[in-house]
Amino acid sequence: MGSQLVKKKSETELKPSTIISSIVIFVLGLMMIVPFLFMISAALKPNALIFAEPLNFIPHEIYWENFKTIFHHEYFFKWYGNSIYIVVLTIIFRFVVVTMAAYAFARLNFPFKEAIFFLFISTMMIPADTTVIARYMLYKSLHIYNTEWALIIPATFDVFFIFLLRQFFAGLPKEISEAAVVDGCSQFKVYYRIILPLAVPALVTMLLFTFIWSWNDFVNPFIFISSIEKQVVTVGLEYFQEQAGTNYGLQMAGACIIVIIPIILFAFSQRYFVEGIASSGVKG
Repeated sequence: MGSQLVKKKSETELKPSTIISSIVIFVLGLMMIVPFLFMISAALKPNALIFAEPLNFIPHEIYWENFKTIFHHEYFFKWYGNSIYIVVLTIIFRFVVVTMAAYAFARLNFPFKEAIFFLFISTMMIPADTTVIARYMLYKSLHIYNTEWALIIPATFDVFFIFLLRQFFAGLPKEISEAAVVDGCSQFKVYYRIILPLAVPALVTMLLFTFIWSWNDFVNPFIFISSIEKQVVTVGLEYFQEQAGTNYGLQMAGACIIVIIPIILFAFSQRYFVEGIASSGVKG
C-alpha cells in the first residue's frame, strides 16, 4: 500500500523537463499573441500615441476615429464584398475538383495512376513566385486579367489538398464502397453518398484552410487585379496606407475588421480541424 502511494506521488510530481518545456511553450505562445494584442491596441489609439514610450497596450482613452474612418471609406465594404465573393466561389470550385480528384487517386484504378499522382506531388516543389510572369501572360491571353477569375480559377486545383484527402479516403475501409457497388451504386454515388459523409473532418480542414489562404492572399490580387474597385480587402489596406501616409492606427483598425470572420470560423470548426489534421497525417 505504501509503495503504491509513493509510486502515485512520484507520477504526479512534475519533472524538470516538463517544467522547462511548459515555460518554453508559454513564452512562444506569448510571442505569437503579442502582435495580435498590439494590433488591437494600436487600432484604439491616435496615430501619435501608438509608439509613445513607455509602450502601453491598454489605451488611457478609447479612440474610435480609426474605425469610423474605415466604415466611411467609399471602397472598404466594396473590397470586403469582393473578398467574400472570391473566397466563396473558390471554396465551391475547389471542393468539387479536389474531392473528385482525391477520390479517383484513392479508390479507383486507372492506367499510370501512381505516375500521374507523383507528377502532381512534384509540382509542389515549384515555388509559385517563379510562375508569376507566365501566369500574367496566360491570364492576358485568356482575357481574365483584372477579373476575379484570375484569382478563382488557379486556386480551384490544389495538389496539397488532393494529397491530404487522398490519405483520408485511402484510410477508409474498402469493404464499404465494395458493398455499395455490389448493391448497384455507381462510383459517383459511392463518392458523394458514402465517402464524403465519412470525411467531414478532413473536408472541414480543407475548407478552413482554403478560406484562410484565399482571404489572406495579398500577392495574387495585388499583381493580377489592377482596378481599385475590383480589389480585395487585404490589398485595400495598402491603398489606405497610400492615402493616409503612415497612419498605423487606421491600418490596424482595418486589420481588426479583416480578422473577425477567420476567427469566428476557426472557433466553430476547431474540433473538426484538429481531427482532420490528425487523421490525415497519421494514416496512408
